Amino acid sequence: MENASTPTHCPYCALQCGMNVTSLPQGGVEVTERPDFPVNRGALCGKGRTAARVLSPAVRLTTPLVREGGRLVEAGWPRALDRIAEGLGAARERYGPDALGVFGGGGLTNEKAYALGKFARVVLGTSQIDYNGRFCMSSAAAAGTKAFGLDRGLPFPLEDIPKTGCVILVGSNLAETMPPSLRFFSELRENGGTLIVVDPRRTRTAEQADLHLAPRPGTDLALALGLLHLVVAEGRTDEEYIRERTTGWDEARAAAMAHWPEYVERITGVPVPQLREAVRMFCAPDAAMVLTARGPEQQSKGTDTVGAWINLCLATGRPGRPRSGYGCLTGQGNGQGGREHGQKADQLPGYRKLDDPAARRHVAGVWGVPPDSLPGPGRSAYELLDSLGTDVRALLLMGSNPVVSAPRAAHVEERLRSLDFLAVADVVLSETAELADVVLPVTQWAEETGTTTSLEGRVLLRRQAVTPPPGVHSDLYVLHELADRLGVEKGFPTDPEETFEELRRASAGGPADYSGITYRRLAEENGVFWPCPDEPAAGAASAARPHPGTPRLFGDRFATPDGRARFVPVVHRATAEEPDAEYPLLLTTGRVVSQYQSGAQTRRVAELNAAAPGPFVELHPRLAARLGAADGDRLAVISRRGRAVAPARITGAIRPDTVFMPFHWPGEGRANTLTNPALDPTSRMPEFKSCAVRVEVLDPKA
Repeated sequence: MENASTPTHCPYCALQCGMNVTSLPQGGVEVTERPDFPVNRGALCGKGRTAARVLSPAVRLTTPLVREGGRLVEAGWPRALDRIAEGLGAARERYGPDALGVFGGGGLTNEKAYALGKFARVVLGTSQIDYNGRFCMSSAAAAGTKAFGLDRGLPFPLEDIPKTGCVILVGSNLAETMPPSLRFFSELRENGGTLIVVDPRRTRTAEQADLHLAPRPGTDLALALGLLHLVVAEGRTDEEYIRERTTGWDEARAAAMAHWPEYVERITGVPVPQLREAVRMFCAPDAAMVLTARGPEQQSKGTDTVGAWINLCLATGRPGRPRSGYGCLTGQGNGQGGREHGQKADQLPGYRKLDDPAARRHVAGVWGVPPDSLPGPGRSAYELLDSLGTDVRALLLMGSNPVVSAPRAAHVEERLRSLDFLAVADVVLSETAELADVVLPVTQWAEETGTTTSLEGRVLLRRQAVTPPPGVHSDLYVLHELADRLGVEKGFPTDPEETFEELRRASAGGPADYSGITYRRLAEENGVFWPCPDEPAAGAASAARPHPGTPRLFGDRFATPDGRARFVPVVHRATAEEPDAEYPLLLTTGRVVSQYQSGAQTRRVAELNAAAPGPFVELHPRLAARLGAADGDRLAVISRRGRAVAPARITGAIRPDTVFMPFHWPGEGRANTLTNPALDPTSRMPEFKSCAVRVEVLDPKA
């Protein structure tokens, strides 16, 4: 294995770009281009090119740590695992199984996510499991399931984007969050198509657009309804499609007609002529798409907001037609697969619902336990974090850093500190791991084999390329050893392919059916799109020909009982927290190109830190003049939940009523100290994208 080049995939975003990893004879690891993978064709962003830096023992964990006398000290694996089993067991004995919590991550492989969900329900017997992917695209998942009966980020491959006629990209700055994908949109425009970008900021992505709509944060719902109103008023609906392939149109149309253009302009700040131009551009070609990301989704009305954009697609006859439809740009590396196989509070493997008796029987049969032994749905991610130290007394956390990434982060940090017991398994000593009673060093992307599922619904094989440092074990090993110590000797293999084979059986017949996918197929075919049942291809002359997978969904029917898509009527409502005299501005948050999520890994890479060394507050020149702020001045941004401090970055690329902060850093510049945990009633998504703040200049440069 050493000194050989291994084809694998990037550890960061949901593009899961192909790359080659090579162990160098003189030591170290090199990442090089892999042109055969169709998503990136060899292109890598700065994070991908430097991904091997985090493999260095100098920046990552290599030995377990156990808290003694208030300090984390090195310990052997048996002692560390014994300590975790004792901490979990003591809390369960004293308070019951639901006093144990499990918190996972959208970067875990499918095998690890599957095993973690099984561990929580079979070994611990707790309902209290969720994961940070709840903060990613849960609103889009909820809206897609309501409308289409199925949630898969993109119901078509990325390669369809350049072939469509128009794309409305809502709340995504993909030029910075997933740069290799930008070429699909450049090719769209080269082919004569048009790009509309919806974002309160004129981002690098918005600069590529034919039309940029800059609504006030939290008003995307009104914007989508205003566009649908104009589609109806201008006679641009596809009546035949609506009649033959949908239900619920009359109610959705009536709701949209209450949002006339001038009213929508007052709410959003987007001028009526721009609304009309957007409708003209979207409706003119035969094929068009709407793609959403965190902007419209991370709101306390995110499900309704995404539903309004889906209604716009349905009214114009887009979903289920070639090169058309609605899709969501998943963020985390395995944000799609991570929620399909059981680490989400209400789901079992195969995207089955935990409260469905048939689903419980099937999965319990695979696991060899009685169906009634499986606990019911538990708390969502923020609700679980909020319950720490009170209802939930001990927590096992894998691959997440909520001290930086959770909303109302200071409160979440306080809740973590109040636990009776906290165990963290991670690659690096994150800000959350620093609070733990036990920290376990686990293998990362290039040191292990496993599968992930990209934003396209393409299941991929990440191959082990290098040997992990001595003393580092996989998360599967951790779960195997803990299960054994807690009285379950079988059912938690350490081999990822063996785990995947069980996952195949558990997912069989479910919405996310992986039963026809094998490691061999993934290696030979560069990935397989789910659903892929274990059955012959339609019309196959021989039963030996496997199901090909499903790159494109909904061509013949939607995944609803009657095969029709459902319009869901929605109306505009205000954000959970509107500006007032005390907090007159809106804060929105997001990412920068050289850091990733909570920054736990990327902040350890010198090249990335040189490009993005710390947090900042982006504000408009008019707002800066009103505050008396100059570029580089230290600003305090204050919300009802706390205070963050960072230097000013003055730019005309943002609305005058809005400030922006990236969320990658801890400490005084932690943006999520400010954000609002108000939850969407359906998806339980917190309102990261909009909260009321005021800004003060701390030490103006005069």
